[in-house]
Amino acid sequence: MGLATLYTRAVVGITAAEVTVETHLANGLPGFSIVGLPEMAVRESKERVRAAIQNSRFEFPARRITVNLAPADLPKEGGSYDLAIALGLLAASGQIASDQLQRYEFAGELALSGELRGVRGVLPMALQCAESGRAFIVARPSASEAALVEGAEILPAASLLEVTSHLNGQQLLTSEVTPPEERVVVAAEPTVDMADICGQHQARRALEIAAAGGHNLLFFGPPGTGKTMLASRMATILPEMSSEEALESATVTSISSRGFDISAWRC
Repeated sequence: MGLATLYTRAVVGITAAEVTVETHLANGLPGFSIVGLPEMAVRESKERVRAAIQNSRFEFPARRITVNLAPADLPKEGGSYDLAIALGLLAASGQIASDQLQRYEFAGELALSGELRGVRGVLPMALQCAESGRAFIVARPSASEAALVEGAEILPAASLLEVTSHLNGQQLLTSEVTPPEERVVVAAEPTVDMADICGQHQARRALEIAAAGGHNLLFFGPPGTGKTMLASRMATILPEMSSEEALESATVTSISSRGFDISAWRC
């Protein structure tokens, strides 16, 4: 029987909880089960992982396979677990070295060819990974986003084969690290201005007080009274964000369905 353990992350709000991926191979009729509260996209990873392993010139183990995503009471969503599950299978079957797995965390969706695709929420994953002291292996499209985190060791990979070559010590991945003096993230220049608003003196006064004092602000009223125009110009009178505030703001963008556009941020 073979057993392998490695780590990934589950995005919960704007944080990323640690998830332990335990892969067990046992004798018996061939089967593939994923437990640990996986939703549909995670359950479907079985077929992506199977094809990616075979197309990367590895042998898919014809054993009774159980993959446990712990903690079991934390919902698991998305395709970011594909890479960790595939590596767990290869390590449990003895096709890759497993002695270095504890040094890394993994996140990436697998194409059927074995190529790695970027996933949502890489920035909060990188933040938590840096705190854990592990290196973070991610899909190459997500590497520039993850590298915004100071102190994080980001290892971008284009395919499952590149990751396995790194773990076997054959061809090491090159770390992508942003120099400390370039890590301050600043939002792009606004294209709107408070001068666009004519009238609305009381509303403008409320914006200025909220911006100066760091207060919350609630807009309400019928359509067409200028709520959206006022709200869109609120950011133009706020002070510049610190590096920590900018990363927190970027984290919200990272987990959104819009995805993270690195060109919208200047470093």
